[in-house]
Amino acid sequence: MTTTILDTPAVEDRTSSLPLRLMLAPAGTTPALLDGAWWPHSRDLTAELPALTAVLDPLWGRITHVTVNPTFWPVIPRKVPVDGHVVRIGWFKAEQDPHKLLLFSYTVGRWDLLVIPPETSPATAARLMTEAADPLGTRTASSLMDAAEQRRIAEEIELALVSVWDSEGGHEARLSTSRSPAQAVVAQIPDAPEGI
Repeated sequence: MTTTILDTPAVEDRTSSLPLRLMLAPAGTTPALLDGAWWPHSRDLTAELPALTAVLDPLWGRITHVTVNPTFWPVIPRKVPVDGHVVRIGWFKAEQDPHKLLLFSYTVGRWDLLVIPPETSPATAARLMTEAADPLGTRTASSLMDAAEQRRIAEEIELALVSVWDSEGGHEARLSTSRSPAQAVVAQIPDAPEGI
């Protein structure tokens, strides 16, 4: 995958009118490996970060820097204009989990969010958001994504097996074949002669 780094922020205002999909660990809980999860609508940091920082700035203090792993971000701008200030963007390929977004504030510190891919199904995203916001969570962003992928594969295999089972007659075929021989045997038993 090619990563593009822009020196200047985009002039066009592409902020999304879609609702922000974010779940954070409860305030005041012991820090876990993740502070929550963010499910962006796209892989466009310029379009997605303003809505995220608009929610997080009042909670965590002004977000000044964000880092990502370029594996899943096709374009990484150096700066993104947000409400009233600019957020600087950095990237680390080897050092940062590809499924994690790090946010930094001058006043409070650092937060780690799981980034759920935009194309994720709502059910899987809901499960991932809940797991990432668990204050007792001990799983990394990548381990959560790996587990979700394993669940998805298992569900696809199960659906394929059910489909094959149904196409071959499924439960009804088994019931009809198990009844037929028993009915045939009962029909072939002659009446016993008297006196035997």
